[in-house]
Amino acid sequence: MPTAPPAVPPDSASPAVVQAAGALADATRTRTACDPVRVLFDDGDIESAYAVQRLNVRHGLAAGRRAVGRKIGLTSRAVQSQLGVGQPDFGVLFADMEVPAGGVVPAGRLIQPKVEAEVALVLGGDLPHPRCTVADVVRATDVALPALEIVDSRVRGWDISIVDTVADNASCGLYVLGGDPLPLSDLDLPSVRMTMTRNNEVVSRGSGADCLGSPLSAVAWLASTLAGLGDPLRAGDLVLTGALGPMTPAVPGDVFEAHISTLGSVRVGFATEATETTDAEGEER
Repeated sequence: MPTAPPAVPPDSASPAVVQAAGALADATRTRTACDPVRVLFDDGDIESAYAVQRLNVRHGLAAGRRAVGRKIGLTSRAVQSQLGVGQPDFGVLFADMEVPAGGVVPAGRLIQPKVEAEVALVLGGDLPHPRCTVADVVRATDVALPALEIVDSRVRGWDISIVDTVADNASCGLYVLGGDPLPLSDLDLPSVRMTMTRNNEVVSRGSGADCLGSPLSAVAWLASTLAGLGDPLRAGDLVLTGALGPMTPAVPGDVFEAHISTLGSVRVGFATEATETTDAEGEER
């Protein structure tokens, strides 16, 4: 299991961290991708990358954004292979990242989006222990849902290393929750099967076992990591547990739908300039 990133005092931002955070924030604001920020740090300097992420998260909270949970990234070997990395990472989810099920992402909202299908968990209890087990996760989980994560890199051309994606809030973009919430007692998460289509063509397949062996194992890793950093998962948190298969680029006019066995389906569309006010079923809103 990957080790946790080292803890860094929250106010110890170096000039390089401040510069990287500013570049990513400007890219988000202008919807114009920036150069890779890894050039500001030593190779593989994940500690500094998380410092960049924390700085921009603090700026977001100060501006009135509301954190609602976490996402785990790079849990699928297929996605790790796509990005040339070998370990998971995490980022912060904000309330303004949620797109309603069946909704449409407005044209220009993101820079270079890609879509992946995941299992989402909503916690009913805290996970404060730095050696969190799968049993702890099961006891703390309220319900599970099918989800689409719409990842987006602020780095030009997705030219990213682990340092770039961690600094960029684990390439968070938006997310969509679907289906009816189910308790874990009704599910065998390692065995669920996922199929994702783009415009009715299958573009991704996978299973719960493709997410660090199980989405529950992924959350145990995250909970242990965050508890070790003094910022544990809490009751009410939403956790996107990680991709079950390869992510797929999205362009205006696309409609994605993922089906996860037992959990159900989730759907989202991407507007063109002329269809920003329609939902993913093509109906006026």
